[in-house]
Amino acid sequence: MFIIYDLIFLIFAVFYLPVYFIRGRINASFLRRLGFFPNCLNLDRPIWVHAVSMGEAIAIKGLLAQLRLAYPDKKFVISTVTATGNRIAQSLVKDGDLLTYLPLDFSFIVKKVLKKINPCMFIIAETEIWPNLITCLDKMQVPVITVNGRISDNSYGGYRIIKLFIRPILRVIRQFCVQTDLDALRLKNLGVEEQKIQVTGNVKFDINLDDSSQIKVLDYRAKLWLGQLDKLLVCGSTHPKEEESIFSSYRDLLLSFPQLKLLIAPRHIERCREVSKLAEAKGFMPVFVSSISGACPTCINHPVFILDTNGELLNYYSAADIVFVGGSMVKKGGHNILEPASLKKPVIFGPYMFNFREISELFLKNQAALVASNDKELTDKVKEILSSSLLAKGLGQRAYEVIIKNRGATNKTVQIIKQLNINLKPEILNKL
Repeated sequence: MFIIYDLIFLIFAVFYLPVYFIRGRINASFLRRLGFFPNCLNLDRPIWVHAVSMGEAIAIKGLLAQLRLAYPDKKFVISTVTATGNRIAQSLVKDGDLLTYLPLDFSFIVKKVLKKINPCMFIIAETEIWPNLITCLDKMQVPVITVNGRISDNSYGGYRIIKLFIRPILRVIRQFCVQTDLDALRLKNLGVEEQKIQVTGNVKFDINLDDSSQIKVLDYRAKLWLGQLDKLLVCGSTHPKEEESIFSSYRDLLLSFPQLKLLIAPRHIERCREVSKLAEAKGFMPVFVSSISGACPTCINHPVFILDTNGELLNYYSAADIVFVGGSMVKKGGHNILEPASLKKPVIFGPYMFNFREISELFLKNQAALVASNDKELTDKVKEILSSSLLAKGLGQRAYEVIIKNRGATNKTVQIIKQLNINLKPEILNKL
């Protein structure tokens, strides 16, 4: 079986590695993906938590905190695949922990890494299937647990095609803690035993609501040169073609609301220059947030702020009067609307929220958000909110209440993990 997986992964690597070279991702961190770790690791059978990218890394923050309380003597390994996820995860590690990248899924690399780290359990945030890694963990009798699991429409379609291939991998996973009944049904249809699946809800609802009280809202508004009468529209996690619609909408909005300001945060920070050029082409003056110092220069007319730093979007959501969450006006599946909602901000998103279907439907059902399919609808929705403080306040309050009513998935997940009675002894239970 290892040979089959290795051949498949090798074919994938041959085609994808050139992309890594072009994007400049072949660096020191890539050595970790090849299995090069310090020789002096002393982790004493840690708990390994994997979060592929930024969204998952943010989501596991509360889970990791509760796991530390449940297993106070344990060190943790936190792995990601993306660089943005790795940057977010840096805030989650403590002394003695290891932050790393997930090894490439070749059997010889995986075996080498597992012998060095020797985890007592492996926790996967959401649902990723790494055949060699999961198979090797099973051979070592290390339980694999999926938390906050979900099976997207695209993934489900693909998994059904290769159902016979992935079924033995899914069956060795010890426990699936999934977000919804639909995710549970899809896993059962893929061959997972029903007793291994529990619906725990979405841990993203367990966002730390205390964080908002620490944000100095006035300082962030002042940094953007906002006066008392100015309004701020923040468009977060935007994608190509969305920015064009946003700029068109903003131009129309300025005719009725000349004191409205705009901040755009591209989903991928490397696109900031591209967004800047687009802003110029649309007649605006782009201003990178990282370059702002002091008062607004008199030469700047119609500024559009571009957030070109990582980890600050929540701060600027706090400074916003209205938030549009991107990846939803184009077919990317949307992004997390819970962060602005936790700040009681009126939220708008597009029609393509299939990666957050249950959350977005819940918000719409509770009249806690608005949908805009194109630039005209975005203009109309923003106008509605700016014209009615009652509507703005109501949307924000109802959004906050949706979060409050759906919290608790993190605690349920940790309780399930504790009930598995996992062997935490320092010895290797079964060598590869």
